[in-house]
Amino acid sequence: MAASVTTERIFHGIGVSPGVARGTIFVYKIADEAIPNYDVPPEKVAEEIARFEQALITTRQQLHELQQKIATGIGAEITSNILDVHVSITEDPALTEPVISRLHEEKKNVEYIFNDIARKYVRTLQELPDEYLRERAVDVQDVARRVMRNLLGREHRGLQNLPPGTIVVGYDLAPSDTSALDRAHVAGFATDVGSHTSHTAIMARSMNIPAVVGLHDASQHVHDGQPAILDGYSGTLIVEPSEQTLYIYGQLEVKRHSFEERLASLRDLPAETIDGHRVQLSGNIELLADIEVLKRVGAEGIGLFRTEYLFLNRQDFPGEEEQYQHYVQAARAMKPHPVIIRTIDLGGDKFHSDEVTPPEINPFLGFRGIRVSLANPDMFKTQLRAILRASAEGNVKLMYPMISGIAEVIQANGHVRAAMDELKQQGVPYDEKIALGAMIEVPSAALTAEMIATEVNFFSIGSNDLMQYTLAVDRVNERVADLAEPAHPAILRLLRNCVEAAHNNNIWVGVCGEIAGNPLYVPLLVGMGVDELSVGAANLPRVKEVIRRLKLDDAQELAAAALHAQQARDVVAMLRALLQRIDPDLLS
Repeated sequence: MAASVTTERIFHGIGVSPGVARGTIFVYKIADEAIPNYDVPPEKVAEEIARFEQALITTRQQLHELQQKIATGIGAEITSNILDVHVSITEDPALTEPVISRLHEEKKNVEYIFNDIARKYVRTLQELPDEYLRERAVDVQDVARRVMRNLLGREHRGLQNLPPGTIVVGYDLAPSDTSALDRAHVAGFATDVGSHTSHTAIMARSMNIPAVVGLHDASQHVHDGQPAILDGYSGTLIVEPSEQTLYIYGQLEVKRHSFEERLASLRDLPAETIDGHRVQLSGNIELLADIEVLKRVGAEGIGLFRTEYLFLNRQDFPGEEEQYQHYVQAARAMKPHPVIIRTIDLGGDKFHSDEVTPPEINPFLGFRGIRVSLANPDMFKTQLRAILRASAEGNVKLMYPMISGIAEVIQANGHVRAAMDELKQQGVPYDEKIALGAMIEVPSAALTAEMIATEVNFFSIGSNDLMQYTLAVDRVNERVADLAEPAHPAILRLLRNCVEAAHNNNIWVGVCGEIAGNPLYVPLLVGMGVDELSVGAANLPRVKEVIRRLKLDDAQELAAAALHAQQARDVVAMLRALLQRIDPDLLS
């Protein structure tokens, strides 16, 4: 009988946590619970409410137990912070109060009502324009499943007791399941869905577990026990690898280990070109726990502190003291390096109260960013006071999101001055010379950057949204995602306009979108005169490596040539040729 021949199969996705894993596949499936549906007598409604409240309590206890279990592991602080978010979801009135109301009104069993409300809540989050907020739908779904299991009295086996060298493959991986992974046994994981900003991806990076997401339907085409290679660098899952592939990856493993050691040695060195041109290299954070990761890779500051998480999963706005504690902790942790705090960049459609904004047909182009803050002066003042109080530490800067023109900046600056006057009258210390910045992520702002530059101390270009609004491309829409090209001639001209406007007015300019963290585009940005790059911790060492192997003259020549190119692919070819010359390892 002839031996069966296996064929190597490669699935392509997005590498969200670097590293290469070799092992055998375990297909993880989350079974949908059968939800009972029955009427409840009026006298039994109180019992249903009690069951619901007990399920919430049990869920919180389980999450706290999970935090204690991982307290000493790698990435424990970040993972614990994310589980704190899950605990807060169980306390979110927008999720819990409708359950109580509908139990009284409909007199149905609590499982049926909670399932319906949770699904609608998740759907609402999934339809939001902001990618970061869409990803939070996974967290709500994870918590809802746990609550439902507790209501039904069912045990969740999760991903415990897996054999060493396991590569977990599934449609999705819940954050709570990721936190419980046994790092000694799980070599890596891959999912059909997800993005770089999902909590599951953040956990993977903090735990140093190779991970790939966005594999479409890979979980449906693999089975338990198949040998595989998971490449978190290139974003590929190779199933039944051939002898040649195994040999190639064996060679790459040695090479990459040497490369990673070289990157680690750059930690305390400046981001400076061969000919002495210095670039500020900062990091982006969402949670306070991210700061320790940034410090480990040698970040020279926080170029973007997203404050949205403070406003999520709650019925009211966070108070001044609560916000101040978060901001001042960040400032103290990063001293003497700068911390740029961005005021909230949320669509009005995110808030649970209709008093803030009615539903919108197209929230991408509606009530969001600075518009929400300016329309809610009390909320805005509270956040400004908290940031200004933190600025007394001496290293805090303040930045406005989604600016579309100078009028918004003038109005926002007026709110800052009013908040300063209040603090001064009350004898509360703050930095009277705090730097104010504008995010340039709307074409109208990029085109009028010369005007806006007269009212601020710095620009930060949000390349992701600038691309989306300029090219009419939704990066998460697979049918048009390929058109989201940072090297498009229109994007390059807008970038140049912003840099020239900033420097003509003696202010500095940074970039904080994905383009800043991609080694391929770093020479282009440096050559255009960008002063600061703010990137994710995982990308920072590679960006520093590019800068330190670059000559400013070469970067400037490349930028000049790129601005004359008619197609993005020609610019990409130039960039690849330059990187191949200065450090080919960065292309592998």
